[in-house]
Amino acid sequence: MSGTSLDGLDMAYVQFEIKEGQWHFELGPSQSIDYSEEWRFRLKHSVDLSGLALSLLDREYGRWLGHQTRQFIESNDLRINFIASHGHTVFHQIDKKFTLQIGHGQELATVSGQRVICDFRTKDVVLGGQGAPLVPIGDELLFGEYDYCLNLGGISNVSFRHEGKRKAYDIGLVNMLLNYLTNQIGKAYDKGGELAATGTLNQTLFDELNALPYYQEPFPKSTGYEWFLEQVVPIVDRHSGLPMEDRLCTGVHHITYQIAEAVKSHSVQSGERLWATGGGAKNDFLVGALRDYLGSQVEVITPDESLIEFKEAIVFALMGVLRERGEANCLCSVTGASSDNSGGVVYFP
Repeated sequence: MSGTSLDGLDMAYVQFEIKEGQWHFELGPSQSIDYSEEWRFRLKHSVDLSGLALSLLDREYGRWLGHQTRQFIESNDLRINFIASHGHTVFHQIDKKFTLQIGHGQELATVSGQRVICDFRTKDVVLGGQGAPLVPIGDELLFGEYDYCLNLGGISNVSFRHEGKRKAYDIGLVNMLLNYLTNQIGKAYDKGGELAATGTLNQTLFDELNALPYYQEPFPKSTGYEWFLEQVVPIVDRHSGLPMEDRLCTGVHHITYQIAEAVKSHSVQSGERLWATGGGAKNDFLVGALRDYLGSQVEVITPDESLIEFKEAIVFALMGVLRERGEANCLCSVTGASSDNSGGVVYFP
């Protein structure tokens, strides 16, 4: 799993079984590998490449994934059925019915020596869906005891049950915005939100971010890095004269305000529980601000760090299992596709 926040590659060994009609999982060895500055730069700017250069990067990144997974499997002495790979999203343009994740499946399979299931989004897009978010199938089958499952990655997305069906969508920004700011002072991220906590909210920047048209669009909806570059970065850059602490603080307030508004729009009842995972769940200042905006009606729960770190990898492993079984791993109630579907392309070494 490689997310839009460009932190690195997450790998998890997961075993699944069904007991009395309920899916269960066990998380085994897991590892996060930080991207080198070169890989972070190349992936970040992949959206600007020519078709040829992007195709070559796709294959090179697939080989790199193959080496990393092979080393992970061998060093942990694992026997596996297959690798389920999300890849790295470069384009996500649903208005053009187009999504692209690089990390070439055949290169990955051949170098790792393992069968690979990847390209989980394309089929749903062809069926008229958003191809995102995909994690709600895991929320439904593995973490259904929570009223809301919130992922705080590069982008925030939420899933919940509504009228008997799982619904989900991308709310907006998280680490894409915060990391963009901290990168300007030579930091990969603001650990625990320590810098943001020392700043003050700038009302003008806060209002401009909240006025982004995406927030008014109905769901199902999804967004990506291109939206961030085209619509968010110009706003943030206009306020580059503000102290970094104030920009980070305002960013956190914007992020958590939008999440709270989204959650509260779904008929929140007292005593509901929101389960927050993803890198942003380790940002104490952000989680505290979210609790403040949600108030006492919704309890914000963060699990132990292994689940915060590897939830998405666990869910993509589950999606691979469902693809193997010929069962739906993408829900039309979430994406807006014409039907539930079982996405993923299989490659052999």
